[in-house]
Amino acid sequence: MAQADDLIHQPLRLKIMAALYAERDGEPPEFSRLKTVTQATDGNLGSHLSALEKAGYVEILKDHVGKRPRTRAKVTADGAKAFRGHVAYLRELVEGID
Repeated sequence: MAQADDLIHQPLRLKIMAALYAERDGEPPEFSRLKTVTQATDGNLGSHLSALEKAGYVEILKDHVGKRPRTRAKVTADGAKAFRGHVAYLRELVEGID
């Protein structure tokens, strides 16, 4: 049986991880894109990204485009594995309801 990941289980973190996992093979999304996708505030998104980064699930990338600072995030290999495990746990829960 798959196990729940308590860090990912929080709703906003689940949205963040889903967005990053969906774009794992492309360019890491910018902070503003994640903010739009998750409908989070700057502070809330930043706080949850920090928690995911501390766990090793997300890597925060900072650079500049011209003179404008840019912050992006990408899922790490450990984060992708944890996300897949949590999704498997959710699927087992749903299948068990049927």
